[in-house]
Amino acid sequence: MSIWKKIRYRLEWLGLAWLYFSVPLLPRKVSRALGRGLGNAAFRFDKRGRTTAIENLTLVFGEEKSSEEIEEIARDSYRSFALTVVDQFWSRRLTRENYEEFCHLDFDDMELTERVRETGAIWVTPHYSNFEWIALIMGFRDYKFTIVAQDFKNPSLTDLYKKNREVSGHEVIPQKGAIIRLMKNLKRGGHAAFLTDLNIVPSKPATAIKCFGRKTCVTAIHAELMKRTNLPVIPGICVPREDGTYDVRAFPALHFGPEDNEQTIAQACWDVFEPVIRENPAPWLWMYKHWRYLPEPAEVSYPSYTNRSKGFDEVCARAFRSTGGTEGS
Repeated sequence: MSIWKKIRYRLEWLGLAWLYFSVPLLPRKVSRALGRGLGNAAFRFDKRGRTTAIENLTLVFGEEKSSEEIEEIARDSYRSFALTVVDQFWSRRLTRENYEEFCHLDFDDMELTERVRETGAIWVTPHYSNFEWIALIMGFRDYKFTIVAQDFKNPSLTDLYKKNREVSGHEVIPQKGAIIRLMKNLKRGGHAAFLTDLNIVPSKPATAIKCFGRKTCVTAIHAELMKRTNLPVIPGICVPREDGTYDVRAFPALHFGPEDNEQTIAQACWDVFEPVIRENPAPWLWMYKHWRYLPEPAEVSYPSYTNRSKGFDEVCARAFRSTGGTEGS
């Protein structure tokens, strides 16, 4: 590792450590103001991410929203993500006794949600609004998750986030070798939790779904686990409120049959979330490159950052051939 990279990693750790120790000391209104301020600054100075966000939003909403509206949604997306980062550390103020002051729980099937506390389940959510608090709150309710999370390039940041995410009793594990550890935990009546909307490299653990009408490559681990265990898949999402609190919603469980495969299961999970994001798009990560790979043929427009990938062609062929679907995009 070069000396400059060591210096950069150290500075990144110092910045995150400052958030870890100082943010919980802030009053709630001040922490929210900090999040909005950091989001505004990031939108202004992160030219590459801002360009990606506006391009993504234009592809999805260009026919129904003006350029001014799209730019404001992009700015709000930065604010939402920055607030999520700040809240990740402010959450050290949350306890079993006070979390309901900040999060309103809405479970569509409370009976099943309570039943799976002992039998286990597979929980999925997108990177939408304060997704970090969903797991935290469920931990306070004695649902112990094994959470698969991407490691940062800077290992010291991974360690700090892991410590914070495990505060309510969860276990955070890396992606490498995750499926074996998850299977062992689920067989013991445990729970697995996934963020299912990030791109992964086209590979065997990947599948293709249609996200806002465009194919993208996502993890299929949650689908593989469901097939092996036959446990219910419970989609959940965290939706911001005007007063600074959140609605934490658990949708009805998804159940699948022997005819379902990784693609149909992953698609069904995404199809729960897309209408919520379409109705209120700002809390999603629009600055992220959601469509990295260009399918062949591409019958709709894709972002300029998209590239051709033989591996993605193979994932699409495997996924949509097995579902009887067409290759049209």
